[in-house]
Amino acid sequence: MPRHLSSSLRMAVLALLWGSGFLWIKVALNHGLSPAQITITRCALGTLVLLALARRAGQRLPRDRATWRHLAVAALFCNAIPFALFGIGEQTVDSGIAGVLNATTPLWSLLIGALLGTERDLRPLRLTGLALGFAGTLLIFAPWHRSGLLSWSALSLLGAAASYAIAFAYMARKLTHNAAPMATSAAQLLAATAWTTLALPAAGPLRPDATALLAVTVLGILGTGVTFYLNYRLIADEGPTSAATVGYLLPVVSVALGALVLHEAVGVRVLVGMAVVLTGVGMTRSRGKAEEAGTGAGASPRRTTPPPRPEPVA
Repeated sequence: MPRHLSSSLRMAVLALLWGSGFLWIKVALNHGLSPAQITITRCALGTLVLLALARRAGQRLPRDRATWRHLAVAALFCNAIPFALFGIGEQTVDSGIAGVLNATTPLWSLLIGALLGTERDLRPLRLTGLALGFAGTLLIFAPWHRSGLLSWSALSLLGAAASYAIAFAYMARKLTHNAAPMATSAAQLLAATAWTTLALPAAGPLRPDATALLAVTVLGILGTGVTFYLNYRLIADEGPTSAATVGYLLPVVSVALGALVLHEAVGVRVLVGMAVVLTGVGMTRSRGKAEEAGTGAGASPRRTTPPPRPEPVA
């Protein structure tokens, strides 16, 4: 198979698996699992997949305490907190909406960077994209309507996206230039599993049916472990820019699956809001001339560990 077709197929499979994660969360919730139970199981199964892939690649888990401390912080904000918040949010919010709100992560990254003074590329185009993206989010919520989506559950989903942004900023500073990215990410999910077990007392009684068990198994193995591997391969073969393109497909996949499988209603307002959000995200991802020159042919861009998560933003 030609290389470009192989990469396109991998990108399509990656978008489908990641975008379907919101569907599997909703199905698991509807069939007896609590948000905490879903989060714990997802992290544990994803860890097993990544440990197996790391061993196959001949990579070992980190051994120094400093790396594990950084991984513990990354695991909290990149896995434990957002995974739990998605489960909480989807108790009352449609899976398709969850996928759309997840796409706001780059907006939070730019906003946090601007507030902390770490983001220096604040060109008018990017700032306009930031405003446009949040305007699209507001359009989706429509708090001026009685039927608007503004609720604590919806805010939980936005909190998950913001948590990702915090994690990526931290990881870019503390977890770069890893010689064993597969093993490092396995260690990160291992730390996330440890974090999530702290929620066991509040997890509630275990009453899932077979559908719930199947959904959370697919979410953990395919939607968390295997998707990381596909994303890692896509970055290695095509570069981070091509891999980030998958992020634009996830809301489309989540909305389509929610409508087709769960019969979730998709209104014109939500579709327009999604288009506005993705347009804003695209504007915030525009690069300046200096950055484009630095990542051209022959350049060696800094590599960071691709985090195992439901949406490849960075």
